Parts: sequence; structure tokens; C-alpha cells
Amino acid sequence: MCVVLALACVAATGWSQSVKWIVSRDNDFWRETKTSLSRHSEMTPVLTIQAGDGKGDKESRGETPGHVFKHWGTTFNELDWEAFIALDRDVQDKIMDDLFSPDGDLRFTRGRVSMNCNDYGSSWYSCDEVPGDLELRYFNIERDKRGIIPLIRAAQKFNPELTFWISPWSPPSWMKINHDYPVVSSRHNNADPRIDYLLFGAVDGIDEDEMKFLGERNSQFPRKLASQDYFIQDPRYLQAYANYFCKFIEAYAEQGVPVDMVIYQNEAYSYTPYPGCAWTAEGTVRFNRDYLAPTLEKRHPDVKLYLGTFNTNRLDHVEKVLSDSLLRESIEGVAFQWEGREILPEIRKRYPDFSYICSESECGNGDMDWKAGEHTFFLIADNLGNGCDEWYNWNFLLPKQGMSRWGWKQNALIELDPETRTCRYTPEYYAVKHFSNLIRQGARIEGYYYDKADRVPVLAVRNPDGMLLVVTSNPGDNERKLSLEIGSRYLNATLSPHSFNTFCIGANEALSL
Repeated sequence: MCVVLALACVAATGWSQSVKWIVSRDNDFWRETKTSLSRHSEMTPVLTIQAGDGKGDKESRGETPGHVFKHWGTTFNELDWEAFIALDRDVQDKIMDDLFSPDGDLRFTRGRVSMNCNDYGSSWYSCDEVPGDLELRYFNIERDKRGIIPLIRAAQKFNPELTFWISPWSPPSWMKINHDYPVVSSRHNNADPRIDYLLFGAVDGIDEDEMKFLGERNSQFPRKLASQDYFIQDPRYLQAYANYFCKFIEAYAEQGVPVDMVIYQNEAYSYTPYPGCAWTAEGTVRFNRDYLAPTLEKRHPDVKLYLGTFNTNRLDHVEKVLSDSLLRESIEGVAFQWEGREILPEIRKRYPDFSYICSESECGNGDMDWKAGEHTFFLIADNLGNGCDEWYNWNFLLPKQGMSRWGWKQNALIELDPETRTCRYTPEYYAVKHFSNLIRQGARIEGYYYDKADRVPVLAVRNPDGMLLVVTSNPGDNERKLSLEIGSRYLNATLSPHSFNTFCIGANEALSL
């Protein structure tokens, strides 16, 4: 594979400055070459980055600093565990080293755990399926001990400092008005279709395939909002559920898994045939403000409460939730995924004091191909560029086509061939690597550019040591020229078609501009 460079002519003095350039294309990943900074630009720069180390105050740097990035993370799911145990021990160790070691490929530092079963569990379960057990006498994490916690321990072997946060897909089935784990009936569950009307007050408009996430849907999501909460709004149940979160935190702590953040619900706007729970704005405020927040404050004051995960682009609805001042005092951040990304910039503008995270990467459709990698690359750049200080991958290891127990396919960073028991690192793995391998905890986002017309995202990030990183891709069929103004110099390059690119300007070079 030939990478075409278009460098500005070096001045007569021979001045140039070396820049590491890492390029990936389909089936030709992580090629390192070099380019150089120039005195002149070949085109109008898409970004202007000030010189400096990113540590000075606004006045001395001559700019407004961006937000500080904190963590890269992934999710621990049962189907990942099933794929993992099909591998030989040396392959298992290689994967965990690549994903979690501080000097590995992806360098994940945090994990997401589902409280109760999620859509990539092997079958439905919760930690207490005893109807009416409001005292939670039968609460246990025995199922987690057979899959989730062993998978976590395999990761902790390579990074003992991993920390974790939790969110449920569905409460115990007996805590819901339909007394079942899904929201709607489907050929993939045993839910009673006669009570599907509970969702909207009518059965019209319910589509079990609406939850098959196949990329940009380019429309309002969800098309309709739930007309009532699926969680029983009895104070006894609401308090029992708040206690349930605390018992889960305590049970995981006993297993050596530190949980330091809680989110009350995964995707309250996905009306699912798999584990899920629909909440109204009023129910969301009530549970978080009046039950979960004060219970955590009393029993686990060191655990942060974030709001989300918002997978809706209905700005008015999210604003209705966040407009409650008492609730805002109880939370430290907000989590967005899927369509929620579309309203992230506006919400962050209105509420600048919160932390914002991308709580889940989009899951694809089982192809695990270059196109999926390009989509994930754009999403990472867009989430970080628009204010997220943490980013989380969904599945990291699945068999070919990644079939769930509820009837559709999803992607993973690593694909298992069950017949040969071998693994393939997918383009999405390298899309993540182009960011997470080099962007360190404490890095400052210096600039972000994206033009929908050419679809080229450009993210500029400065690490705590002063190293400047420019991460960009070219998803088009033709070469794309790029120029950035960096201090008094310019980074000029031509990006190969369908390529991921990371430019590294070392700390000394960045400081000398």
C-alpha cells in the first residue's frame, strides 16, 4: 500500500520538523512513516492550534482550552465471555494484554457492567427474580460469578487498576408493570402481546425491528415516546430498586471489582424485545432525585451518579429531565449514546459544568468490515470533539456475525472463528487504536473539525506531556488534502482513500513551535 504525501516545499534554509504519521487501510494496519511540518500552507487550514504545552492559563496561551479527556473503556458481556473461553490460554492473554495493559494497544482503563442481563447476555436473568421480595432477601450475583466476573478478572490480570460503572437494561421482571424483562412482545421472547398497548396506549406503531441498530437513522428517535413508566411507580418498589443498586455495588466490591459510578437505565427510549425498561421524564426525575441519589449518598457517598444513558435526539425531552434543579444537584455527569450524540453539543452548551461521556459505541450489524470501522472512527472523533471525556466500546469479542440471543447481529473489536478457534482483529479495533493508543488520561481536546460534505473528521489533542496528536480519516474514494496551522508552522498531507491517520508531534517539537 502506497501512502501519498503532499508536503509543502521546505524553505531554502532547509527547515523541517519531523512528525510521526501512522496510517491504516483495510488489511494493512498501523503503518508508521514520517512527514514534516512546513513554513507554508498548501490550502486553507481546517484548524488552528496554538503553540504551547496545554498547561498554561487562557491568557498566556492565547486560547480557550478544551475539555480534558479521562478514560477509554469497554463493556463486559456474557457473550464475550462465551467467545473468550473458546480460546487457548495464550490467545486469551494476548487479547487481554492488547486491550487492557497500560502499554498495550487499546489501553482501556475502565469497564462498564450491566446490572442484570443485557441484550448480549446468554439468557434473561436478574439478581433477584423472587416476586415481591422488596427486602431483597434473595438478592445474589451468582450468575455474574460464572461469566462476567471471571472475564473482569482476566482483564484485571493485565491492569489491576481498572475501575467500573454499572447500569441496568431491565429491573427484575416483577418490578415492572408488564411483569416481564422486555418492553414489547416478539418472536424472540415470550412476552404477552395483549399488553403491548401499555407502551403507547395503543398497539399501532410498535415495530420490534426498530431496535435493530444499523447505523444512522437520520430521523427523530424514538418516533413515539412511552406514555407511561414500565417500572412500577410505587414508593416501596422505587426504594427497593435504589437499595438493589447498593447491594450490587457491595456484592461486586466483595469480588474485588470497584464500582465508582451508577447510571439508572440503559436506553430508556429503546422499546425492546430484549431486556429493557421504558421511563417517562417524570419517572426518571422521581427515581433519580427522590430515591437513587439520596440512597447512594447515604450508603455509598463515594459513588457518582450520572444521568442517562440518553439514546434519544429529542432535545425537549432531555431538557425536561435536566430542568429539575434538585435533580441537577444530585448528578455529576450525563451519558449519551446513539442518537443522543446529535444533541450532545447543545446540552453541553446549556449545562457546561457536567461531565459528559459516550457510554456505548454503536454496535453495527455483524459485518465487522472496513465500513464499520470508518463509522466507528467518525463516532469517536465526534464524541470527543463535542465534549465527551470518557468513551466506551460495546462488545470487544464475539463469534463471526455476533448473533445475539434475541435475533440479530452485532460487531466486536475482535472476531472469533468458532471452527478454527482463531481471532481476527477487525477494522474497528484499529479505529479505536488510532485514538486510545496515544491519547492519554488528562489530554486536552484542542480542536475539532468536521464537514458533512467531505466527511473528514479532524481531532487535535494535546497530551499532558505536551505531545500534540492529530487524528483524522478519509472515508472517501479519492485522496483528500489536509492542512492544519500549528503555532507558526503547518501540517500538510494528502490522505489516502479509506484510511485512518494519526499524526504525532512530539512534546519537544510541540513546545518549540
